[in-house]
Amino acid sequence: MTVSECRPEDVPELLLSAAALFAEDGGHHDPFMDTGWPAREGRAYYAGLVEDPECLCLLADAGAGHLVGRLRRPDPLRPGAVTAVLESMRVAPDRRRQGVGGALVDAFLSWARERGANEMTVQAYAQNASAVAFYRSRGFRPFLVALTRS
Repeated sequence: MTVSECRPEDVPELLLSAAALFAEDGGHHDPFMDTGWPAREGRAYYAGLVEDPECLCLLADAGAGHLVGRLRRPDPLRPGAVTAVLESMRVAPDRRRQGVGGALVDAFLSWARERGANEMTVQAYAQNASAVAFYRSRGFRPFLVALTRS
């Protein structure tokens, strides 16, 4: 399993994986998700992330998946928390349960710790039981609960 940091020339592959995540996860679990956003706005967004030293963009093997993380500095309400946010992760369906997700998360956790993060967070759709179970298996635990009403 090869996991590597994205370079500017990797943005198209990162964008393809992110667009697939929008369609597969957001499009399935969120009726308000704009699944066309990556095609319209994604190139500039992900190119900016690749260049941002406070962000981490990873690719796993050829087309196996991606991870996007970012570092958030302490705010006045939680001055002791240096938080690394796992913003986005996808593993291609044919590569799931082969260690790809674990390799991506392990690389993210190492990157976060090297930068002084003492808290790592991720959000997943509550109805995506496999994602929630995966993140729990990697040591994440519930902290906040978002409740929604339509």
